[in-house]
Amino acid sequence: MGKPTGFLEYQRLSETYEPVEERLHHYREFVLHLSDDQAKVQGARCMDCGIPFCTQGCPVNNIIPDWNDLVYRGDWERAIEVLHSTNNFPEFTSRICPAPCEAACTLNIPQTPVGIKSIERAIIDKAGENGWVLPQPAAIRTGRKVAIIGSGPAGLAAAQQLARVGHDVTVFEKNSRIGGLLRYGIPDFKLDKRLIDWRMAQMKAEGVRFVTDTLVTGAALPKGVASDAKKSVTAAELKKRFDAVILTGGAETPRDLPIPGRELNGVHFALEFLIPQNKEVHGAGKNPINAGGKHVLVIGGGDTGSDCVGTSNRHGAASVTQIELLSRPPELENGPLIWPYWPLKLRTSSSHEEGVERDWAIATKAFIGEKGQLRAVQAVRLEWKDGKMVEIPGSEFEIKADLVFLAMGFVSPVSGVLDAFGVEKDARGNARADTESGEAYHTSVPGIFAAGDMRRGQSLVVWAIREGRQAARAVDAYLMGTSELPR
Repeated sequence: MGKPTGFLEYQRLSETYEPVEERLHHYREFVLHLSDDQAKVQGARCMDCGIPFCTQGCPVNNIIPDWNDLVYRGDWERAIEVLHSTNNFPEFTSRICPAPCEAACTLNIPQTPVGIKSIERAIIDKAGENGWVLPQPAAIRTGRKVAIIGSGPAGLAAAQQLARVGHDVTVFEKNSRIGGLLRYGIPDFKLDKRLIDWRMAQMKAEGVRFVTDTLVTGAALPKGVASDAKKSVTAAELKKRFDAVILTGGAETPRDLPIPGRELNGVHFALEFLIPQNKEVHGAGKNPINAGGKHVLVIGGGDTGSDCVGTSNRHGAASVTQIELLSRPPELENGPLIWPYWPLKLRTSSSHEEGVERDWAIATKAFIGEKGQLRAVQAVRLEWKDGKMVEIPGSEFEIKADLVFLAMGFVSPVSGVLDAFGVEKDARGNARADTESGEAYHTSVPGIFAAGDMRRGQSLVVWAIREGRQAARAVDAYLMGTSELPR
């Protein structure tokens, strides 16, 4: 629990950022993580809650009080053991997870939670620097073969778990490099891609095989979904070659905005901008979309929209505006009322701090252009009446825009993958599979499992890791009759 009186003696200390004027000139990570002494003090703030609501708030159920205490006592090696016991990839979650654990922290009632995310990052970074993250190859091979379709966090978590209990695991990825949306959807300034390569090296040493540039035959890709595939493999072939298949692709099908002017040059899905930028950073050619000197409008207020804001500013955009359909949330939640649940409140990211004009309760009516090129967006203000959004008469206005990025979320995984395997879908277009029965993560097709976005829809990286781990246990039990993998 840390120091019994630590929460009374020490204040919350957050990680700091490199100054805006410096970080806008590069795509490197810019968060300055806690020193050992600072992390120790933050660990000391962990209370003897009785019920660790932080653990319940964390989708992978990290044993947070234990590793807080270990950091406070300076036992870093034991801390990474405890952290890895529930989370395969803390180097990812400690950078890009929104930290529902901190929302559930008892100290969040007065809005001063323990800096759990910063302590997690301090643990994994120290473990990496000291060589404590080593391959854990299986002592005995089972001879059973598992194919995993998709190399995002769900697929990687499942692959690592299954390899460690002796199965032969092959991960198939349609793009040229492993990582899914970790690699291509999240900018480098939020997640250094060398961390993915580092973890891949460990997994290869554990026996995981990676096959890139390969698409499942019949998986026609909708507009806005990227693929580098030069090869293909059929669902029938995979079923024949492998004893089990896990579908772990991301929810990549973007939500479109089919309004007048959608065909104009300058209107793009967010990932049509972000994916080429990540590739450019790693030397794979110029991004065909350049926001330099342009007026940029981002439609959608989530993480993807924030990434478009940060990337546009790094291009040197003349202006960046971000609008949302919903009303502006409150600055702070009512802690005693909301805790320990995830609160609805105004969230300002590091990208927002770099420069953006934000506005809320706005509907986009049309894209306006000249000679096929976007020049503005027609919009209208909204209000809520009887639980419905209603346009405010006379509130129509125009927003100057040379580029628009649609960042309104993702509606479903690529349906063609599910169709190729003949998997039954739910009402949202995801693979139908429950998580609790003896058939957990098993789809309607024998031997075919689904996890992560493929099963639950668009969600957090930490949820993908949880589902990948749990699906691995389900597959292991399916192949061997029982499983000792953690759930």
